[in-house]
Amino acid sequence: MENLIRGFKEKPTFRFTTLLVLLLILIVILAPVISPYNPLEAVMKDANQAPSAAHLFGTDKLGRDVLSRIIYGGAYSLTSVLALVAIIFCVGTTMGVLAGYYGGMVDTVIMRVADMMISFPGVILAIAIAGVMGGSLINAMIALTVVTWTKYARLARSVVLKIKKRDFVDAAIVGGGTSTHILIAHILPNIIPVLIVTAVSDIGAMMMELAGLSFLGFGSQPPAPEWGLMLNEGRQQLQTAPWLMFFPGLAIFLTVVVFNLWGDALRDVLDPRDED
Repeated sequence: MENLIRGFKEKPTFRFTTLLVLLLILIVILAPVISPYNPLEAVMKDANQAPSAAHLFGTDKLGRDVLSRIIYGGAYSLTSVLALVAIIFCVGTTMGVLAGYYGGMVDTVIMRVADMMISFPGVILAIAIAGVMGGSLINAMIALTVVTWTKYARLARSVVLKIKKRDFVDAAIVGGGTSTHILIAHILPNIIPVLIVTAVSDIGAMMMELAGLSFLGFGSQPPAPEWGLMLNEGRQQLQTAPWLMFFPGLAIFLTVVVFNLWGDALRDVLDPRDED
């Protein structure tokens, strides 16, 4: 926490990107207040209207306001992505810590499963899993968790193996510390910064993959105002109503860029490479 506070004061890039992230979160929280229309209300007489003073981002084929759907879609998409990254973080970190600390058969089983998952193309495997389970946001999140946790597991394992060799861990073992105590008091505090930086950097990628599954019909289903689904709904009218794809695509692009820049700035602040 001290590093974050110091970085916010001393590093303009981290301060600027953090403020952008907070702005995105504020928009998500205030979506019901700042949205000019109900994102699910169909007004057929207003269908496919170009951007105007009444509808700044135009309307879709059902007459729904695109700006309102993008604002609500931010809440829908961002909440889903943050929950997905948190789940992947917890699952992958837990598996990696167990494999690295206990070793032996535990390490062999977990790492062989991870190797098996890595042998398949991630996106293709996620599409296959989501397709078998059926199209829904929950199933898409499960599919992405199944194919992505291995990255965190392998990273956590490698860092744990390095930390296990340090003197303070040996001192804790000699002092009679239990495995649970050593993991919580000595191992986790030293690996969490590395994994947090990785998780933050992955938010943009996970948003792209979740939106991609929704675009293909394996994620969110109509009438949910989800950005990937909005792209799918607008692709058939690309020539006649290009705003239906342009604005959701722009929202995804800007959000991914903000989180990628924030992840890079956070890496500079925490600078886990200096902890070797």
